[in-house]
Amino acid sequence: MKSYRVVAAFAFVAFAYPTLSRAQVAVVKAKAALRVTPSTIEPPELTLQAGDTVTIVDPTPEHGYLQVTTKNGKEGWIFHTSIRIVASPSSSNPVIDPEAAAASGTTPKCDTTLWNHVYNPHRLIVKQACIAVTGTFVDASGGKKPDGVRHEADGDTHGWLKVDPPFENLLNAGNMSAEGGNLVFEIVCEFPVNQPDAKAACASFKSPIKIPPVGSHVRIVGSYVRDTNHAQWMEIHPVSSIEVIRP
Repeated sequence: MKSYRVVAAFAFVAFAYPTLSRAQVAVVKAKAALRVTPSTIEPPELTLQAGDTVTIVDPTPEHGYLQVTTKNGKEGWIFHTSIRIVASPSSSNPVIDPEAAAASGTTPKCDTTLWNHVYNPHRLIVKQACIAVTGTFVDASGGKKPDGVRHEADGDTHGWLKVDPPFENLLNAGNMSAEGGNLVFEIVCEFPVNQPDAKAACASFKSPIKIPPVGSHVRIVGSYVRDTNHAQWMEIHPVSSIEVIRP
């Protein structure tokens, strides 16, 4: 948890997301570990050998690691000094449009102390420390919950935001395949915690954020992250605020 609190505490970055217009191919220089997360917290997924080739998925380093895909389609993280870039075949990468982001309102302000209450934060890859996104709040519960969000065992919401067109490039394949084409948002410690190992994260804290009515056009402020579990979709997590623009 400590390392990601540090990431979240960095000065808020401008509305610009580093992009790679051409996906880079790299060769492994010596035996190296491919990891699930950009850290040594989890054991290696597998060991890559000298001469193996990988494709860099995301050029943004995380704690010195780069996200890559092996020739067999295995995705993971490798330390940047373990590889050497050798080619750049055509590809594309999502981008956050600064003008579109600015159109969402004033410069957003996030509550970095919320990272103290994020359960299992090492699974989240922070892409932007603080961002404001607008869209329509849609039912993520399949009609099972009156508030329109799934009530997670760790006390968080699992909500869906149908983003406005300028923000559609915040979505990835996981959002499209597993989340109905919506951006996930998680308000931490919104509900009672039923998961024993998550209780400490919400001890003596309950989110003051109110869930808006389904169908509201809203502005959500929070950290833009990728969840390395599940289908590796993109989320706003933790959510710092939700403002109803239009009921």
